[in-house]
Amino acid sequence: MSEDATRDVADFWFDPVCPWAWMTSRWMGEVEKVRPVSVRWHIMSLSVLNEGRELPADYRESMDRSWGPARLVNAARELHGQDVVKPLYDALGTRIHLQERERDDPDMLREALAEAGLPEDLVRYATSDELDDSLRASHREGITQVGEDVGTPIVAVNGVGFFGPVVTPAPKGEDAGRLWDGCVLVAGTPGFFELKRTRTQGPDFS
Repeated sequence: MSEDATRDVADFWFDPVCPWAWMTSRWMGEVEKVRPVSVRWHIMSLSVLNEGRELPADYRESMDRSWGPARLVNAARELHGQDVVKPLYDALGTRIHLQERERDDPDMLREALAEAGLPEDLVRYATSDELDDSLRASHREGITQVGEDVGTPIVAVNGVGFFGPVVTPAPKGEDAGRLWDGCVLVAGTPGFFELKRTRTQGPDFS
């Protein structure tokens, strides 16, 4: 049996502005170190998800300002290929979540592009809707696996999608591997849909 045949596959949908998706992506990076798993990274958009919904004014403003990073990742993927998605996400997430930079700051977006080795003129796509059809298609691919009543992150384990896991701080090393083992187990259980409890703390990026 080939090594590829024994590897699990994770499809990971994220919005760059979501702190919980960022936490889960850091966990997924740890999983890759300790388990035979291949991760495929996909863009989704909380702005798309919340279109047409009645939202508190402050959250509506947040959603209106959240188009840029998702559009930027999508444009990079469309124009430069799938391999640039994760490096650009890492660069954006570091600035948005760790450095607390403004998500719609053009200078921040240019810095992230430069770090990912991408041309800085891609920044124009952050305020353009010309590639929104492909952004919506990627979003739809993820959200149809879990339903409209959840958000990001979405992780599909060997083709079975769930919202989450939502965890803070991100487990490391073998702790990350054990959580992945549990995800593989529930994904392989026919009819399994949900485990949930109320969050009692915010994201811990340590």
